[in-house]
Amino acid sequence: MATLSLHTCRVQQPHATINRIHIFLHFTAILFLLYYRTTRLFHGKNVPTLAWSLISTSELILTIIWILIQAFRWRPVSRSAIPENIPGGIELPGLDVFVCTLDPKKEPTIEVMNTVLSALALDYPPEKLSVYLSDDGGSYITLYAIKEACSFAKSWLPFCKKYGIKSRCPGAYFSSFADDERLLWSDEFRIEEEKIKAKYDEFKGKVEKVGGEDENNKVVPDRPPHVEIIHDNKNNEEDVEDQTQMPLLVYVSRERRPLFPHRFKAGALNTLLRVSGVISNGPYLLVLDCDMYCNDPTSARQAMCFHLDSQLSHSLAFVQYPQIFYNISKNDIYDGQARSAYKTKWQGMDGLKGPLLSGTGFYLKRKALYGKPNQEDMFLSEPEKNFGTSSKFIHSLKGNNEQFVAKKDDSREAILEESRLLADCAFEANTEWGKEARFSYDCLLESTFTGYLLHCKGWISVYLYPKRPCFLGCTTIDMKDGMVQLMKWSSNLVQVGLSKFSPLTYGVSRMSVLQSMCYGYFTFSSLLSVALLLYGTVPQVCLLNGIPLYPKVSDPWFAVFVAIYMSSLFQHLYEVLSSDGSIKTWWNEQRIWMIKSISGSLFGVLDAIMKCLGKKKVSLSLTNKAVDKEKFEKYEKGKFDFEGAAMFMVPLLILVILNIVCFFCGLRRVVIEKSLEEMFGQVFLSFFILILSYPILEGMVTKGKGKQ
Repeated sequence: MATLSLHTCRVQQPHATINRIHIFLHFTAILFLLYYRTTRLFHGKNVPTLAWSLISTSELILTIIWILIQAFRWRPVSRSAIPENIPGGIELPGLDVFVCTLDPKKEPTIEVMNTVLSALALDYPPEKLSVYLSDDGGSYITLYAIKEACSFAKSWLPFCKKYGIKSRCPGAYFSSFADDERLLWSDEFRIEEEKIKAKYDEFKGKVEKVGGEDENNKVVPDRPPHVEIIHDNKNNEEDVEDQTQMPLLVYVSRERRPLFPHRFKAGALNTLLRVSGVISNGPYLLVLDCDMYCNDPTSARQAMCFHLDSQLSHSLAFVQYPQIFYNISKNDIYDGQARSAYKTKWQGMDGLKGPLLSGTGFYLKRKALYGKPNQEDMFLSEPEKNFGTSSKFIHSLKGNNEQFVAKKDDSREAILEESRLLADCAFEANTEWGKEARFSYDCLLESTFTGYLLHCKGWISVYLYPKRPCFLGCTTIDMKDGMVQLMKWSSNLVQVGLSKFSPLTYGVSRMSVLQSMCYGYFTFSSLLSVALLLYGTVPQVCLLNGIPLYPKVSDPWFAVFVAIYMSSLFQHLYEVLSSDGSIKTWWNEQRIWMIKSISGSLFGVLDAIMKCLGKKKVSLSLTNKAVDKEKFEKYEKGKFDFEGAAMFMVPLLILVILNIVCFFCGLRRVVIEKSLEEMFGQVFLSFFILILSYPILEGMVTKGKGKQ
């Protein structure tokens, strides 16, 4: 009898063919451009050497980044999972869910609890499911809230399973997002729903009341470890029926001391790895940001369609889902949906050896963090050196994909005592935690860098983009938070590119050339800010002084520049339209790409250089996930919000003012000297930059009126 397939994989052949033809034609044009620049620089007459060299450098950077990005376009694939084909008699492996939070003032506690509740309600055997909340702030409100959430879950989970509710995040369900789930239900359902809604409002009210006191929201930077089993689905003898309905729920607040390194989110995840290892030890992990709730309860079963495939499982490290956001406006002026990443680049990487680890929404094989494919136990040769002195944790690492079961003589208190030892800030001293194994400490983008190291060791990953979003989160809706986030990403990725782990040296010797090119793009794409800064200033200054940097319109070489420019625009437009975007999406992406490059990315490059020179300490800036109504209304109207982003706007303002002056004064000079044929390229470039900069101009005018 033939075994039913658990998933499908389809190469997007039309896209791949079009991309490859475009790569050949566009690269040919680039070679002509570089030939033109080089020959004119060394053999041309009356060539402005400095300006020509700067613009040539800019075009060379653009060329290098363009070459790297072509790896994504070489072989894009699409996958789908078929969970109904999982054999009915199969025993699903254990799954541990990790949710991380830090500051209740920036990460609203009720949203964190909604994420926890949605994870508890996954369509997965409750005896195989465990949920761990890492509270890195040690706040009283978080511990109080998770206990209240557990109490509410005892009513919420049976309700969801009884009626097959898909939106199992209560906050989303009781909003307009789930209106379609209530259309054809019976009166009995409506009565029960009202009772559940009343219980949710009561739970929410209690949490908000306690959280309203500043004392309860404080982050405690100096504290002992605290591990507490909020609900035990194995040893609860008081309510036998209840234990089959509720997964294990554990609260973890690792020890924090000023004299010990914090290690940020990577440290929290490694602590959860150890603590969960001696409590439930699920062979697979689901990692979630505290604001990224489970929107489809079948996501775990869909992921297992890949992890349970005997042809894939021996080398498959993780299944990555896209990050999709529920608060994206129709205009999406900040490109919050990250269309280019989740609808183009990730599918392109999936056609190679798989996408990178995106920080949230991924199902990861636990043993992948400890070794290479088929060599997961390699670190057990020196267990204490690699993993520390906990014999119980080392014992949990031995064996196959069966869940570790504590010995009968290990009481609940003994397990908790061991867990507190594993959450001690001194436990990792003189071990390999955060180095070649586990979540890496070498980069603040712990998940992305850890995924990169997994690929370097020979692991593969897959990307799954189902029709119904499996996870939904909240994206930034103002310029300040977006720029802080972008600066952090850019800085850390550039540091990786300049380190011994650079994808173009370390990576290329351990993975395919195309895959290392993908990682090379991520680490070096921020250098586009340097190229765009040169392109936004040098031609304009030369325009002001009547110095041509481009061929005459009548010169055949001018066609090369036009071809490259139009080719880039149409390639981007094709990608947008083929991924269900619109002309407006294309324009917004063009505009925000320029704005982000000359602000957040530029500061990220400078920040990376300062850190490499030892002039600045490594720090973490937590993105504010609390929604401001005034900012959200402005965002919904499609208006840019620059409040609090003054530092990031400085280079942009200088660029805009320079282009205004150079455009009008240069245009006047062109008209007087009748040199439009010579200067057309620079006139057009300056004009195009001004169009892209319209939001900056509007912000300047609005701010000026506000001060009057």
